Amino acid sequence: MSERKATISRKTNETEIEVSINLDTQPGSGLQQVIDVSTGIGFLDHMYNALAKHSGMSLTLKAKGDLWIDDHHTAEDTAIALGTAFKEALGEVRGIRRYGTGFAPLDEALSRAVIDICSRPYCVTDLGLKREKIGDLSTEMIPHIFYSFAIASGATLHVDVLRGENDHHRAESAFKALALAIKQAIERTGGNDIPSTKGVL
Repeated sequence: MSERKATISRKTNETEIEVSINLDTQPGSGLQQVIDVSTGIGFLDHMYNALAKHSGMSLTLKAKGDLWIDDHHTAEDTAIALGTAFKEALGEVRGIRRYGTGFAPLDEALSRAVIDICSRPYCVTDLGLKREKIGDLSTEMIPHIFYSFAIASGATLHVDVLRGENDHHRAESAFKALALAIKQAIERTGGNDIPSTKGVL
């Protein structure tokens, strides 16, 4: 089976980002999972660490952004870079489950994520976040991170926080739910078919 990994660089006037990803370092794979994330935004690092850990992917993500302005460009561009690397690592959508669903509780919070790796990018979120910021990450950027990842990766993504009082818990459970959905969707079926009645994705 071919390795599903990619390394990309993304440089703009606002950010410089390096991403390396390997989709096949789940426990039992025989490969060591490596996670090394540094964006300059502590809570964003925490979320990307959770996403990588629970999806079973290795992720190295280094970003330098214009944080003296605000967190927008760094948050958005890292999600775009991650989605781009994910799409490149996955390659042709063939021989995988395609659909994935994840539910993740974190204390009183519970989130659901559903993903379709289908080359039709779309994103719907309902996170119910109330605080302006969690750490140094603006809460308005969290749905935008999911949106940017979905558009760049070519996936349809729905993420809903079903309940919860603490915004840290709500956000983290959402990222963990997405991780579980991704892990399920990219699972190899053992076949080589294109998972679509159209025959093309």
